[in-house]
Amino acid sequence: MSKEVTSRAEDYAQWYNDLVIKGGLADYSAVRGCMVIKPYGYTLWEHMQGALDKMFKDTGHVNAYFPLFIPKSFLSKEAAHVEGFAKECAVVTHYRLKNDPDGKGVVVDPEAKLEEELIVRPTSETIIWSTYKDWIQSYRDLPLLINQWANVVRWEMRTRLFLRTAEFLWQEGHTAHATKEEAVEETRKMLDIYATFAEEFMALPVIKGVKTASERFAGAEDTYCIESLMQDGKALQAGTSHFLGQNFAKAFDVKFLNKENQLEYVWASSWGVSTRLVGALIMAHSDDQGLVLPPKIAPLQVVIIPIYKGADQKAAIDAKALEILENLKSKGVRVKYDDSDNNRPGWKFAEYEMKGVPVRLVLGARDLENNKIEVARRDTREKETVNLDGISQYVDGLLVKIQFEMLQRARVFVQEKTTPVNSWEEFVKTLDEKGGFVAAHWDGTAETEAAIKEKTKATIRCIPLDNPQEEGVCILSGKPSKERVLFARAY
Repeated sequence: MSKEVTSRAEDYAQWYNDLVIKGGLADYSAVRGCMVIKPYGYTLWEHMQGALDKMFKDTGHVNAYFPLFIPKSFLSKEAAHVEGFAKECAVVTHYRLKNDPDGKGVVVDPEAKLEEELIVRPTSETIIWSTYKDWIQSYRDLPLLINQWANVVRWEMRTRLFLRTAEFLWQEGHTAHATKEEAVEETRKMLDIYATFAEEFMALPVIKGVKTASERFAGAEDTYCIESLMQDGKALQAGTSHFLGQNFAKAFDVKFLNKENQLEYVWASSWGVSTRLVGALIMAHSDDQGLVLPPKIAPLQVVIIPIYKGADQKAAIDAKALEILENLKSKGVRVKYDDSDNNRPGWKFAEYEMKGVPVRLVLGARDLENNKIEVARRDTREKETVNLDGISQYVDGLLVKIQFEMLQRARVFVQEKTTPVNSWEEFVKTLDEKGGFVAAHWDGTAETEAAIKEKTKATIRCIPLDNPQEEGVCILSGKPSKERVLFARAY
């Protein structure tokens, strides 16, 4: 089965698409630029969603749901916001169809034009803040800590499954606070939650940082981010958390009566991650044989495959396999016994390898006689023969070990692919020959940032939090700089 996958070395982009399709995660849809998330891919997203949702609720957040449609006038209320999203908006202009008088199907009824066009949400700040105006009157109503799981639409011309599609799934948190300090604290707290989730569940090491003014979210005063590195040396923004200041509160006149009985505008944050995380997961860990998934979020953690000749052998193997199955299930392991007879064991091996199932157990008649079982790891492709006594405890511990080692390998990769440079020549050479994160001095101006991007297609991914301060000169302009920033070519 792995022969059907284009190798990473041959064509990285095609390799990625092959894994998404052949790994059963998603498919192309009849709507250009959109995708169908298949059950296996959606289960992976559900496990991500479940872990994040618990982390949100453990920190006091609650879920709600707001409309898909946003009145066009709402987007006009915050200038930077509309400027940032105007080119990506899908617009609803009519509310009815009718039969074509010429008998050619249906046409838009010109009599059904909306008085005000509706925008299919690209993000929900405007519709949510128009609602918060009615919900917030006093300091007693604060903080307001709300998240929603939803779909959004950003009209993309060049799409790639999971990484960039016209419609995608995500969560977006929107919070309101009495003070600037509380809103900033919330923004940083959610960034920490994203970083913890990426590392502990996705085995994905990330750099926490703040975006430059040019890369900020439209309407934010500060955008914090987690940046990850893919196997091809390109960066991928895995999540963002925005300090919105009082911009949306002022745009929608959201005020509260403080403890001194004075009216003031509330302070805000917003934060989100999307199904783009599935793309990050694929590109950070997988290989030329298929997906490699961390046990904590893998749809299926263990598969048991029997090898037998005849009904008698199968009956004996079934009894032991089902015993192992029930023991693993009792430990909360997601496990499957694949005793289907429509495919040979070799085909099954390749199929579950393609799907990235972390552990494969193979049980044959001779194994049963010897009280042994073959255990294969998907991440390293190592095999070993293990005693059947205590196999459930062994596998349970192995899943923990795989999760830990996947993160450690990914951390080593990021360290090896992070390079400090001190000259323009070194900067360009590193980008072209090594890739990864390039730590370089920058003079802090948008002009220099734009010039570097135009010359090299590299962007400033972030200014790392707690960044060491050191005197230097900008790699392009030669002007003074007090710290390095992380550049990379990115998705």
